[in-house]
Amino acid sequence: MTSTSGSSEHSPVETAAVVAHGRIDVRDAVERVRAVAEGASVKVVDEPETAQLAVAVGGDGTILRTLARVLGLGIPVIGINFGRVGFLASIAPERLEDDLARVFAGEYRTIEQPTLVAQLDGEVLVAVNDVVVTSSILGRMIELGWSIAGEDLGVVSCDGMICSTPSGSTAYNLSNGGPVLVRGLDAMAITFIAPHSLEARPLVVPRGAELTVRNATPDVEAAVLIDGHRSGDLAPERALSIRLGEQRSLLATLPETTFFGRYRETFTS
Repeated sequence: MTSTSGSSEHSPVETAAVVAHGRIDVRDAVERVRAVAEGASVKVVDEPETAQLAVAVGGDGTILRTLARVLGLGIPVIGINFGRVGFLASIAPERLEDDLARVFAGEYRTIEQPTLVAQLDGEVLVAVNDVVVTSSILGRMIELGWSIAGEDLGVVSCDGMICSTPSGSTAYNLSNGGPVLVRGLDAMAITFIAPHSLEARPLVVPRGAELTVRNATPDVEAAVLIDGHRSGDLAPERALSIRLGEQRSLLATLPETTFFGRYRETFTS
């Protein structure tokens, strides 16, 4: 298995959308993207859902939000890094014109990454990045019962639990000591947040092994976050199930960009 998968043979891009970070000033970068598009005869459309390719200008958060927005539409997302980390980005600011021109000419690779499906009180929620179960009261520890593939693994006192995709494994999961999942793995990582136990170790779980999380705290609700947004609550003794979904997010990269190269540049330099 290689760290990069998918074909690098694509037709030239005819329509593209630009999605920019909402809280940092990237107006100059957006204008540079538009200029490259004009020079390549690429029509820039307002809605990513109608584009052949989405260009995310920002950091990993911007890229992940764009991946979630176009999920299921077959639209790849290429990232230009104007954030702090930019691990998912393939284009550096100083290479914007040259590298984006190559992408618009069809010179890019598409990597398929699994999603997560969470079921909470009959509602189905889909995550590109991660599903987090955490205490709804700041500073209060909670107790979470958990099982995988129907096998009970006990109860852990902690601040919460993160279940992440390979895309999300380098975000909140990594900052809590969780494992980094190489692109191409069809698996999810399970990591406890500040566990009050030496036995609560992160796990990597394959497709088909469903995770069930139960709020075993008698007097505190747990909050359920989907890709960083609070999407529901887990009352005491209520359970949430999480599994790998059938939908795939589509991350576009330059052909020479590899997972291990980006890992070295981002986390070891």
